[in-house]
Amino acid sequence: MMDKIFLSGMKFYSYHGVFAEENKLGQIFIVDAVLTLDLKEAGKTDDLETTINYGEAYQLIEKEMETPSKLLEHVAERIVRALFEQYERLEEVTIKITKQNPPIAGHYDGVGIEINRVR
Repeated sequence: MMDKIFLSGMKFYSYHGVFAEENKLGQIFIVDAVLTLDLKEAGKTDDLETTINYGEAYQLIEKEMETPSKLLEHVAERIVRALFEQYERLEEVTIKITKQNPPIAGHYDGVGIEINRVR
């Protein structure tokens, strides 16, 4: 059983979407990330070098959220790729991106995607 680090409820003002108004006006997106890896050594040694720095992971996610894309699927894949490239010890990543105010009719808290990738 692997351990997990999570970053939940990260909010980013970004310009993702298929419609021109989404690319012009932007909106708030909520991102949740679950990073799966072995944290046993970090638990024993109390050494930041044996785990994943939350602040660094946040910055990687923020950078990808700043780059406009039509599809949230594309953004999520970029986030996963950046995390895997930065952290060799990372075994699995789950990314959930929620668009709170998509330009579609209806009553809901948001729409979005969730992807899970294993190295």
